[in-house]
Amino acid sequence: MNQEEYDTIKSSVLKILGINLDPYKDEQMKRRLDSWLSRSGAPSWSVYLQRVKNEEPERKKFRDYLTINVTEFFRDGERWNYLRQNIMPDLIKVPGKLDASLRIWSAGCSIGAEPFSLAIMMDELTPGKKHYISGTDLDQGALSKARAGGPFTADEVRNISPVQKSTYFKTGGPPFFVNSQLISKITFAELNLIQNDFEKNFDLIVCRNVVIYFTTETKTLLYQKFRDALRPGGVLFVGGTEIIPRPQDFGLKSTGFSFYVRT
Repeated sequence: MNQEEYDTIKSSVLKILGINLDPYKDEQMKRRLDSWLSRSGAPSWSVYLQRVKNEEPERKKFRDYLTINVTEFFRDGERWNYLRQNIMPDLIKVPGKLDASLRIWSAGCSIGAEPFSLAIMMDELTPGKKHYISGTDLDQGALSKARAGGPFTADEVRNISPVQKSTYFKTGGPPFFVNSQLISKITFAELNLIQNDFEKNFDLIVCRNVVIYFTTETKTLLYQKFRDALRPGGVLFVGGTEIIPRPQDFGLKSTGFSFYVRT
């Protein structure tokens, strides 16, 4: 795919789907697009984009693919254990927070596995206490699935213990659904990380395996926005391959692999 064709595709995607591909790394996105066209069976992008324009099911499939929804409960268990054992105790015991709820945000929450994981963890760490947990994503289809509590595949719940499954999930499966009590603990909303303003004063922001797809310029923008959305002492939890090279440039300080605290 040459640059001229890619520019044409980007323009069409923005017009038809409302998704701006400029913040994404060119070569990475080109490979994803080439792979998708091959799978679609269409002979050219002009033919495929006409199909996307005219067919709602195809628009949904293409949009879901572009927003990169890969997720599971407690993904990368070692990092979640570190969050539970080393980060959350300090956030929970902050003066003034003992009798108040924490503010937690799952940015790029996809179909909800991450914010549901956060809700399960907080219920286990602070039984009976209500926290504000927000899950946001650009993909409306993914958010609809999250609000419904599933369905989730066996692979997506493979890190859920039998006790957690009996406590937080409906009986039966696969596919699996979380119960209504867990759904009620989370506020889901559509949000464009690049274009929209963020809420403020979060104790914890979890944004994992999202920023990796963006250009350096977009990463810089997002890290600054995340920092500004944290309260002093709040923590940003990123993916294992999303190391921030100079966190001090954003008013952040490393506090363990994948974790950065607002200074």
